[in-house]
Amino acid sequence: MKILIVEDEPELAQDIIGYLTGQNYLCELASDYNQAIDKIAAYTYDCILLDLMIPFGDGLQVLEALKSAKRADGVIIISAKNALDDKINGLQLGADDYLAKPFHLSELTARIYSVIRRKQFDNSNTVTQDELTVDMLSKTVTVGSNAVPLTRKEFDLLLLFLGNKNNVISKNALAEHLSGDIADMFDNHDFVYAHVKNLKKKLAEAGCKNYLKTIYGTGYKWEV
Repeated sequence: MKILIVEDEPELAQDIIGYLTGQNYLCELASDYNQAIDKIAAYTYDCILLDLMIPFGDGLQVLEALKSAKRADGVIIISAKNALDDKINGLQLGADDYLAKPFHLSELTARIYSVIRRKQFDNSNTVTQDELTVDMLSKTVTVGSNAVPLTRKEFDLLLLFLGNKNNVISKNALAEHLSGDIADMFDNHDFVYAHVKNLKKKLAEAGCKNYLKTIYGTGYKWEV
């Protein structure tokens, strides 16, 4: 799962990144309005943590940009501003939640999980498709009674496919999802092929049907 942190306080930003990385999230940082706009124009995120008070602009302008682009990224406002109007304006512009500073990182993680679960998986902790079951809390995958031992990146890929059933996901989008904003540093998509190949092999060995189809020259699609 990929998170964008829009926060100009370096110490807080690094605390959030360190904690979320330990929870198996892929984190990127934007420390001002311009960086935030550049990143959301180039990439998509499972959740955006958005401070309202940032240099060269404000968080509400970022929300307006997301709304104008009809983006579906989850957004949690994190701000020291406790004014009711700011909270209402943010939620009306499309934010999914609001968390006032200071906050516990464990609570932030719970809020992130809740937003992603609600937006992508119909508010469920368990995703099922026929013989396949994914438990998002324990991060386990089973096919029938067979456990499927996936790596973190393979698990993230599976959730990405399940959250985008019947949609073609390009190789570039998969590279960004796996590696964030350093994806364009790679000369090719061999690492994407390797992760997808391993995911398909493990699912097949456990007895799962072949839902994951290759769309040649484009990417992959999880067919239902």
